[in-house]
Amino acid sequence: MKVLLAYDGSASAEAAVTELIQVRKGEGVDVRIVNVVQPALVAVPPQMAPGYAPELEEEKAKARSILDGVATRLRVAGYRAEIVVRQGEIRKTILDMAEEWNADLIMLGSHGYGQVKRFWLGSVAEYVARHADCSVEIVRGRAA
Repeated sequence: MKVLLAYDGSASAEAAVTELIQVRKGEGVDVRIVNVVQPALVAVPPQMAPGYAPELEEEKAKARSILDGVATRLRVAGYRAEIVVRQGEIRKTILDMAEEWNADLIMLGSHGYGQVKRFWLGSVAEYVARHADCSVEIVRGRAA
């Protein structure tokens, strides 16, 4: 089984890791832990290549460091885990990665925003659930 775990460091993403470790069995399961770094929505000068965002390199390095810790925890629990940090629009990139990797399941957290906030901010979890070609498990983090 292949599980794509979208991880952004939030309480709900952490709840998804806990769910994976405590509820599911790790043996024979490949987990690809992903973090998507989204560039700021600013106009790019025409002389720059699309997707070129050197200002995100520090953010990507920090994400890799965090994902390494998550991967270690999953490996201890018996999973085969790898990390991937990508740049792009978060919702679409998660779906593209799941399709490229032929994932059986996408796991991600939900921040649990209300309807008004979700309308303005959009919901990654809702979008992924509606558009994924595989199963999706949305895990809510506990309120602090």
